[in-house]
Amino acid sequence: VLPARLLLALLLLAPALWAQQERGLIFNLDTGELCLQSAQCKSGCCHRVDGLSLARCAPKAAESQECSPKSIYGVYYKCPCESGLTCDADKTIVGSITNSDFGLCRDPRE
Repeated sequence: VLPARLLLALLLLAPALWAQQERGLIFNLDTGELCLQSAQCKSGCCHRVDGLSLARCAPKAAESQECSPKSIYGVYYKCPCESGLTCDADKTIVGSITNSDFGLCRDPRE
């Protein structure tokens, strides 16, 4: 049987633990929040404007918008496409290394 103090502490901490899982400091970040990897973002895209800018979570690219194919780096200059779309880009070795293989999102069924 749990001592009364321990039970009271657990009851008081439960709401704080639940709220922490809803939105974390490291994962499950909203659009506009600073990030280091796309896995941290709710949207799945950690975006930076250029090599010197801070990366922030951003929405994935919609149909006909510029995109990047999925990258091992997890930070993009152009976000990958929304679910169900493919990034129609010319993939090169240099572009893969420099994260500069950009294309357009398109529906593969069309």
